[in-house]
Amino acid sequence: MNKGLLNGHPKGLYLLFFVEMWERFSYYGMRALFVLYMIEYLFRDYTDKVLATERAGLVYGLYTGLVYLTPLIGGYIADRYKGQRKCISFGLILMVIGLVILAISDISILYKYSFPLFILGLAFLIFSNGFMKSNISTIVGMLYGDDTQKRDTGFTIFYMGINIGALFSPLVCGTIATLYGFKYGFLAGGIGALIGYIIYKIGEKPLLQEHGLLPYTDKKDENSENIDKPLTLRERRKLYALFILMIFSVIFWLSYEQAGSSMMLFAQYESNRFINIFGHSFEMPAQYFQSLNPLFIILLAPLASMLWTFLNSKKKEPNSVVKFNIALLLISVSYLVMSFAGYLAKTHTVSPLWLVVVFFIATVAELCISPIGLSLVTKLAPVKFASLVMGCWFLASFAGNFGAGMLAGNYAKISHDVFFLIIAGISALAALVLFILTPVLKKWMGKS
Repeated sequence: MNKGLLNGHPKGLYLLFFVEMWERFSYYGMRALFVLYMIEYLFRDYTDKVLATERAGLVYGLYTGLVYLTPLIGGYIADRYKGQRKCISFGLILMVIGLVILAISDISILYKYSFPLFILGLAFLIFSNGFMKSNISTIVGMLYGDDTQKRDTGFTIFYMGINIGALFSPLVCGTIATLYGFKYGFLAGGIGALIGYIIYKIGEKPLLQEHGLLPYTDKKDENSENIDKPLTLRERRKLYALFILMIFSVIFWLSYEQAGSSMMLFAQYESNRFINIFGHSFEMPAQYFQSLNPLFIILLAPLASMLWTFLNSKKKEPNSVVKFNIALLLISVSYLVMSFAGYLAKTHTVSPLWLVVVFFIATVAELCISPIGLSLVTKLAPVKFASLVMGCWFLASFAGNFGAGMLAGNYAKISHDVFFLIIAGISALAALVLFILTPVLKKWMGKS
């Protein structure tokens, strides 16, 4: 098979890198506007701001959860009927349409239809993610064949593409929305998705070759006769280990995904965002804080990749289960810091540096679980279920995101230091349980 390697990685990786970058630009640009748009526009007539915050948190949780539920459907369709490549094209088109509908929902003369239009736009985005997320990650895994060590590095590079898009989107979409209105912020995200679609169609055939073109059931090779063959005991144990780790990833995302909800509200209302530059005062939009995580990802991902490679060369690289445990411990520490910031915010707005520190710690935690988890799925999942199991991985993110939104809906009801302390305690308890289970999981996973 001709891999056409660039710096040891397949050329197709770099195509998928840029496609995912623009797709995530659209997603995170829209997410940076999500909660504020509901509170300040859709729910502007509410006299009870606690109720408005609660409902905004509920809708946010449903949305961010469902975008991780539909990859299960998209993965099944790709494996059985359409192949990954067609599903990716369809998902990008749906994303463009959804963001245009969100922009229309902000037209003032349509205000009485704004909420139904908003929900319709979200539905398009939910299904677009379903066709995109599991399938593009699956193709990344396909590009590496049996090279499992380089695969972790490849997924870390791919993950940088996600976060380059996530870095600039709150800055671009947030600034446009602040200056010209939410509708133009949503449209900016739609343009990003359109650019991603164009890049994908140009590079798809020459760079991806046969990868992801056909569903597994249509491949005429030695694997086709094994489609309905039962899984072996070894394959089943690998899946058991993977599904147990998915449960712990739910806890991680429950904590981590406060970034777009309770953390956004903390930035908006409890942080001192005024910056003096040469005697001129500037109030930084709260959406800008959403760029901290992807900025840190871009800076730290190459270091993480080099660290794993170095430790692997010394035969000291931690097992994936250990990396998951490190992630849970770090996310717990980040919310302990956030709890202290919440305590200080009871009497006055606090320095934005608190959020900078928290996002930094959370980013290090993310690098120990998210790209590692994507890589692990492609290592442990049976080939005939590759996209479906990847969808299950995102199903865990659905549960975590939905729980995060439900929890964020209580942000206005609970003392904020206690709110963040509860999240820290949940993550720490999960880390302890995973530590106890580590020997069994490592045994089931083998050398993966």
